[in-house]
Amino acid sequence: MIRFEENFSLKAFNTLGIEAKARYFFEFTEMEDLPYFLANFPDWEKLPVLLLGGGSNMLFVSDFDGLVLHANVPGVQQVKEDRNHVWIEVGAGENWDRFVEYCVGQWLGGIENLSLIPGNVGAAPVQNIGAYGVEVCDYVETVKGFDMKTFEEYEIPASECRFGYRDSIFKHELKNRFVVTSVVFRLDKFVEYKLGYGDLKAEVERRGGENIHFVRDAVIAIRESKLPDPEKLGNAGSFFKNPVVVNDVATKLKDGFPAMPIYPAGDGESKLAAGWLIEQCGWKGFREGDAGVHEKQALVLVNYGKASGKDIFELAVRIQQDVFNRFGVQLEPEVNILGA
Repeated sequence: MIRFEENFSLKAFNTLGIEAKARYFFEFTEMEDLPYFLANFPDWEKLPVLLLGGGSNMLFVSDFDGLVLHANVPGVQQVKEDRNHVWIEVGAGENWDRFVEYCVGQWLGGIENLSLIPGNVGAAPVQNIGAYGVEVCDYVETVKGFDMKTFEEYEIPASECRFGYRDSIFKHELKNRFVVTSVVFRLDKFVEYKLGYGDLKAEVERRGGENIHFVRDAVIAIRESKLPDPEKLGNAGSFFKNPVVVNDVATKLKDGFPAMPIYPAGDGESKLAAGWLIEQCGWKGFREGDAGVHEKQALVLVNYGKASGKDIFELAVRIQQDVFNRFGVQLEPEVNILGA
C-alpha cells in the first residue's frame, strides 16, 4: 500500500500532538515502493527530506516545506535460532511496545526493560532507545534499509551503526538518507535480568521475583506512575538527554549540591539527572497556556491541547537557560526539533 498527499497534516504523526503540515507526504508498506516513487517524483531531490516513524521523538516548530517519508513496513518473523539466541526481523512500521510484548510472550529476553517506550521499531536503532539500564543497541544485529543517495538496498551490522547514548550513525552521515525498513534483533533464550536501575528490582520482587513477565509489568507500572500517556496528554517522553560531564565537574557539582544524583558513565565521565536539575529550578508542574512541564516528571514537556510547536520550543529554551545559569550545565534536547 502507498499513500501520497500534499499539504498533509502531521498532527497524528507526532505524539506531542502539534499541528503542522508537510508539503508532501509519502507512506509505503513495501520496500520496493520507495525507489519506484522516488524515480517517478524527481522533484524530491530539490526538497528537504524527513524520515518519520511514529513521531514519538519529534517537535515541529513550524510546517515542514519538504517531503516526509513514512516507512510503515509491517512484519515480525524469526530468521535464525541457536542454543542461546533467537534472531527476529521486524518491519520498521511495527509498534515498538507490541514487539516487546511479543518477545516477552515468547520468553525471549533482553528488551523487556524497554517496555512501553512509544514509537515504531524503525526509530529504535536511530535513537538507540534505552531505559532502566538497557539500550537497544545491545540487541540489534543488523539494520536493513534503502540508501536514497546510492539507490541501493543494504544492511548495516550493529558494529557499524556507531551507537552511543541516544545516538547512532543514522543521526549523522545517514540522517534523512538511509530509510530503515526492518531491524534484526538477537534475543536471549536464557534471560539475565538487569534490575539495578532505580526501584525496578523492588517492583519486580513485589510481583513475585525474577520473571520476564514480572519485569515487563514492573517497568510498565513504574513508567505509568511517572510518565503521561501520549494518547491522553501530548508529550515526547524525555525532552532532554541526561547530561554527561567529566568526573572533575561532577565532583564540583556534588560539593556544591550534595543532594544531586550522579551516576558513573565510564571513561572518566559521570551522568547527571536532567529531571532533577530542571526540578531544582522550579519548573516541575509549570504551565503557561497549553504548554507545560509534567507534574510528576520534570523531564517531560507536555501539550495540554492547543500548544504550538513554538510554545513548546520557547519553554524548552527557558528551561535550558535556567539550568545553565544555576548549575553551569547545558541541557541537550533528546527530541528532534524541526523548524526552529
